[in-house]
Amino acid sequence: MGLSERRAAKAFQDGPFQELQAKINEAACKELEIEVDWNSLAIDGMSHMYEEAFPKVYFLPLIGALQAVCIDDMGKEALAEGLEKVTIQNQQGISSASRWATFQNKALVLDHKPITNIDYVKDRTDSLQKLLEDGL
Repeated sequence: MGLSERRAAKAFQDGPFQELQAKINEAACKELEIEVDWNSLAIDGMSHMYEEAFPKVYFLPLIGALQAVCIDDMGKEALAEGLEKVTIQNQQGISSASRWATFQNKALVLDHKPITNIDYVKDRTDSLQKLLEDGL
């Protein structure tokens, strides 16, 4: 990861991520521990895409799925008891909405290539909602 990638990742972390983190916690109706492996998200030569891609690939699907789960008191209670931590990373080179998330031991891991299939937000949201609802 070069200097431009480190700068772009840091700018996203200090800017848009703060607002997205607040929206995640609002959607979850609780404060979640959110861990982002920024180094794994920072793809060489793609820093110009981070501001558009990161929200669409990781954060908007997460917010949408949490909102859907927490649509009623039963969902809010299940999430409050069943989810504590969210990890966002690009470790396994996954680009499929059906394989991008795992949920076990109150921990959700979102693992997806950061600049691939950017506009498949709904697919990732729906897949994540199903995973959470099945696991809670």
